[in-house]
Amino acid sequence: MRRAQIGLAAFLLLSSLALYAAPARNVSPARHPNLAAAQRLSHQAYEKVSAAQRANEWDMAGHAAKAKDLLDQVNNELKLAAEAANEHK
Repeated sequence: MRRAQIGLAAFLLLSSLALYAAPARNVSPARHPNLAAAQRLSHQAYEKVSAAQRANEWDMAGHAAKAKDLLDQVNNELKLAAEAANEHK
């Protein structure tokens, strides 16, 4: 029961943080279809990790949270790659 309460508290905390996070920076599919596709896949991976956390009551020793942080970095780097390509055209 205690693990479920901790899991619920963590879920509520992370959900509230997501509301205040910076808006997603999306790559334009018209200008960079490959980068946009990679960004879409990284978003899907993030959602699957979140589902795995919920299914396992958030008990993944911090590894799932770290994976989500890395996927956030992937998203940012893809946007920066698109911006760099825009500057060189």
